[in-house]
Amino acid sequence: MAIEKVRAYFSEFQIEDRIRELDASSATVELAALALGCEPCRIAKTLSFLVQERPILIVMAGDAKIDNQKYKARFGAKAKMLTPDEVVTLVGHEVGGVCPFGIKGGVTVYLDESLKRFPTVFPACGSGNSAIELTIPELERYSDFSAWIDVCKNWRSDG
Repeated sequence: MAIEKVRAYFSEFQIEDRIRELDASSATVELAALALGCEPCRIAKTLSFLVQERPILIVMAGDAKIDNQKYKARFGAKAKMLTPDEVVTLVGHEVGGVCPFGIKGGVTVYLDESLKRFPTVFPACGSGNSAIELTIPELERYSDFSAWIDVCKNWRSDG
């Protein structure tokens, strides 16, 4: 199971005991917020895309949505999400538990600016009923991200 890959990954940093396995589903932003007792915007959702035939992950705030114009300006292509089967094959997690931890090689991770407004966020941990609370510096460290990007909308007053 992918949560075991994430647990093993986090054991390298001695934080595997911080993973929360929930009794309820956390497979969507709304369900995760309910299960964790936090605002939906603090859920760090991870979406997977294909850019020049290579998988990328974008971790963003729960209330953010991909802005197609910003995405195209950043990546030079239209946003094309991976299918659920492609996510498992290329990333190593199933939809609902996708996260930037314990992923397959060759996947590039980006963090969206929408996350920076929170002291802590809750990304999934490889399953549809798991999460971990991380500070932004911890998210940077453990996600092995490539860059901060600004490709989202609907999370700030300017749209």
